[in-house]
Amino acid sequence: MKANYIEDLDKWKEDFQFFSEVSVRFSETDMYGHLNNTSVFTYFEYARIEYFKSLNCMEKWMNPKGETIPIVADLQCDYRKQVFFDEKLRVFVKTHKMGNSSMDLHYMGKNEHDEIVFTGRGTVVQINRKSGQPVAWSEEELEVYLQNS
Repeated sequence: MKANYIEDLDKWKEDFQFFSEVSVRFSETDMYGHLNNTSVFTYFEYARIEYFKSLNCMEKWMNPKGETIPIVADLQCDYRKQVFFDEKLRVFVKTHKMGNSSMDLHYMGKNEHDEIVFTGRGTVVQINRKSGQPVAWSEEELEVYLQNS
C-alpha cells in the first residue's frame, strides 16, 4: 500500500535525520500480542516532542507565561508490518513543509531489522494560548524548521 504523502519511498526515507527509540511495552499490545493500532500515535507524540527539544523549540511553548503553544490539527498513520511486544523501534521525524502558522511533519517507524513498520504524517499549528488563533512562525523559527526538513 502506498501512502498518498510519499511519492518516492527511497528518496523519502533518506531525508530523515532525527529519531527517538522506543520499546514496545506489554500494555501497548492487543489480545493478539501485536502493537495496538492506537499506540503508534503515542510514539509519534514522543518523537515529535523530542524532535522539538532537539531544535530548542520546546522552551517557548512550555513557558507558562508564553503566548503560543503547538496543537496537533491532524494525524495519520499507515501500518506496513506487524510489531510485537518488546521490539525496539526507531521513530523518525522530519519537517516536510512549513505554512504560515503550521507545519507538516512526517514520521517513519523502523524495527531492529531496519524494516519500515509504519509511516505517518500530521499537521501542527502554532496558536495563541489565550485566543486559540493561529500565530505565524518567526523568520528564525522558519529557518530552523526548514533546515531540518
